[in-house]
Amino acid sequence: MQTSDFDYDLPEELIAQEPAPRRDGSRLLVLDRQRDTLEDRRFEELAELLPTDALLVLNDSRVFPARLRGQKPTGGGVEVLLVSPRPPGPGDDAPNHCVWHCLCRSSKGLAPGAKVRFGGAGEAPAVVATVRQLHPGGGADLDFTRPGGSPIGGSDWLMDWATDVGETPLPPYIRRPGGERDLDRDRYQTVYAAERGSVAAPTAGLHFTVPLLEALTQRGLELAYLTLHVGPGTFRPVRSDSVGEHHMDAERVQVTPQLADAVRRAKAAQRPVLAVGTTTVRALEGMASAPGQLDAGDSEVSLFITPGHEFRIVDGLITNFHLPRSTLLMLVSALAGRDPVLAAYRHAVREGYRFYSYGDAMLIR
Repeated sequence: MQTSDFDYDLPEELIAQEPAPRRDGSRLLVLDRQRDTLEDRRFEELAELLPTDALLVLNDSRVFPARLRGQKPTGGGVEVLLVSPRPPGPGDDAPNHCVWHCLCRSSKGLAPGAKVRFGGAGEAPAVVATVRQLHPGGGADLDFTRPGGSPIGGSDWLMDWATDVGETPLPPYIRRPGGERDLDRDRYQTVYAAERGSVAAPTAGLHFTVPLLEALTQRGLELAYLTLHVGPGTFRPVRSDSVGEHHMDAERVQVTPQLADAVRRAKAAQRPVLAVGTTTVRALEGMASAPGQLDAGDSEVSLFITPGHEFRIVDGLITNFHLPRSTLLMLVSALAGRDPVLAAYRHAVREGYRFYSYGDAMLIR
């Protein structure tokens, strides 16, 4: 397969820069694979569109304000995206000290040993980071130290601190003036977010409201949750001409015994398992050891799902509209077929659907 096989034309004005006024007020394009039909609906109608015996699996990862802006001693600006904590090495277990893998952007670059100062305004104390190691593509391991005083919270003190001084890591295609706004702290987060650790929202879940979740359970659907902490790899473009040459970044996944049991029971009873978002698909398929068998535990998943993948768990999907040539579009095409998906995307463009993170949604059943 070639990356160009997953291309389509998208007018820039259809890339949503703001969320819909209401979470469940988005449009919903329904792709019915058995009937080979497309139907224009509203997300608030979801409860009547899903099988009443379905198991609906959602990703409860919480986005934290992972984008930090700092300064070098020379005064040069540095932008950092916190990606994931590194396992502690010798001397890394001090309570006010931690090492994180980050993506960094600096006008003149960074060198090992360079120091960057963050925060220090208002009530938030300053934090100093030392570049420990550089990686290709703008990555670096930064050694963060909070000088003086007692640590904020426990082992997650850096995320606690970033909550006060960091910015919501909005996707690069949201280019509105001023960047982050107050509403992003609320709307770039699902209503059921629980486990902190993502640098990007599992965006299919942004459409759900508490009343809608309650309506689903009242109709008989079973809801269950897993945690996949979304990393920046979700935005990483496929740069190779051949799809098979692309490698996915690993992401942390937590599957509880309760979820594994719910999946086992659903598959044994031939009830459909529906995933909310491509992150949930990657987690379920990456943690599956056999058809209908989901393994519980904490792990990392780097499964790259493309057409030809044999789905072991997932029967249907609720998702947003994705970038041309992206791994997410390839995953959706693996489930529903490349030609039907691209035909659905052409329909969405003609009908003026809103695309990407703050855009409209699609149901594949």
